[in-house]
Amino acid sequence: MTERINNARPRRLPIDISADMLHRAQRGEVLALHELLQQLEPYVGRICGSIALDEGEDAAQETLLIIFKNLETLHEPKALASWARTIATRESIRIARRIPLAIDQLDIADVSDVHELDLRIDVRRTLERLSPEHRAVLVLSSFEDMAEARIAEHLDVSPGTVKSRLSRARNRFREEWRSWPTSRRPA
Repeated sequence: MTERINNARPRRLPIDISADMLHRAQRGEVLALHELLQQLEPYVGRICGSIALDEGEDAAQETLLIIFKNLETLHEPKALASWARTIATRESIRIARRIPLAIDQLDIADVSDVHELDLRIDVRRTLERLSPEHRAVLVLSSFEDMAEARIAEHLDVSPGTVKSRLSRARNRFREEWRSWPTSRRPA
């Protein structure tokens, strides 16, 4: 379900969900609801996997459940991607806070280059050393290309908090990144 941090960037919803489909899903039409959640799943999975790491699948499932339960509260179809991203981010932070992180096996079948695998492992280990809050602002800023003000809205914190978390996250990532042996990194 979830794709790792190193895969495609989830900048915007990669599918086009029509207002009609959304309204049918909100009215409880099972097929429309199934199609809507199926189309949201990869997008939500990438965000959750980037923030909650090992628990990304759980965060994605919880996110889809929240979307399912609260779909009738969404009034503007154009806001679906933003709404789903907000729920995914908050749920990922919540789950990441409660579960200790551990390096799991990466999908090495997708990696054709040993250096790329080493790089993925180093990036993952570096991200694991950041707090869930720092991972969230880094992912939203770097992978979602969101402005600090929008991140603040999504996380329900002040723009100043986002700015300081982002600065700390980048500094911490840089420090942790430099601590890994450079002999494993590609030239």
